Amino acid sequence: MSDSAHAANGSAAAVDDDATDSATADTATADTATDDAGGSPDDATGEYTFDDLSVVMGTYNEEEAIATVLEDIDEVTDGRAEVVCVDGSSDRTAEIAREHGATVIEQEPQGYGVAVREAVLTPDRPVVVTTDCDDTYPMEALPEFLAEINDGADVVSGDRLYHGADAMPAFNRLGNHAFAALASLLMGERVHDTTTGMRAYRRDVVEEIGWTENTGLSAELLIRPLMRGYDVRERPIRYAERLGETKLDPIGGGAAIAKSIVTVCLEEQLRRF
Repeated sequence: MSDSAHAANGSAAAVDDDATDSATADTATADTATDDAGGSPDDATGEYTFDDLSVVMGTYNEEEAIATVLEDIDEVTDGRAEVVCVDGSSDRTAEIAREHGATVIEQEPQGYGVAVREAVLTPDRPVVVTTDCDDTYPMEALPEFLAEINDGADVVSGDRLYHGADAMPAFNRLGNHAFAALASLLMGERVHDTTTGMRAYRRDVVEEIGWTENTGLSAELLIRPLMRGYDVRERPIRYAERLGETKLDPIGGGAAIAKSIVTVCLEEQLRRF
C-alpha cells in the first residue's frame, strides 16, 4: 500500500480517537462553504463540500432499511449530498427512495457489481461515496471521508474489521479476513478490508479505470486503484447489524469474490509489463 495508506492504518487508533473532533470541524467547513455547481472545489476554501458529494448504492428489496439510510445521509450532509440508487427491487424500495429525494435508476437485477458500477459512474459530482442500503454503515463518517479526499486521498476505504465487526456473522467475518490476506499476498501490500461497501472516490479515478467484476466488484474497486499507484487510504469505521435479510450466498458469493481478487491482482500485475 502507498505510504499515505500505511500512515492511515498505522495511526488508526489515533484517527479513531480524534474522529469526533475532526468530524465536527469537517462538518463546520462543509456547512459554511458554498459551491456553484458541485463541479470543482469551493472557491473560498479550495476544498470539496457536501455540494460536491454523491452518495450511491445498489438497492434490492431493502424497504426495511432504505428510509433510515437516506434520512441519515440527509441529516449528516444537511440535504446537500446527491443520492443515487440503482434499483432492481420488487418491493417498495424505489418508491421510498424517491419519497426521500433520491434519484432512482431502475435496472433489471443482474448482480451486485452491475448495479454498483452503474451507481458509481452515473453522478457528475467530483466525489462519490459508495454505501450499502441495509443500515450497516455509519453515515456520520461522511465528513471524515470527505476530509481525507480534501487532504489528497484518491480513495478512502472504510475498514469494518478494525473494531471487530461484531455485528457481522462470524463466518462472513472470517471470510473477509481471508479475502484481505489473499489480496495482500498477491499485491505485496497490506490491506485490511477488501470487501467493504463504504468508500469515497475522486470521480476521475472511477472514470479512468475499466471495471469488470460483478460479485467481486467491491474488492476490485480497492485493488485496481491501489495497484495503479493512486493514494488509497483505509479508515476504521463502525459496522452495525443489518436491517432486513441478506441476499448474498456466503459460499457461492465468497468463492466468486476470491476468484475476482485473484483475477484482478493478476491482471494488474501483468499490466505492469
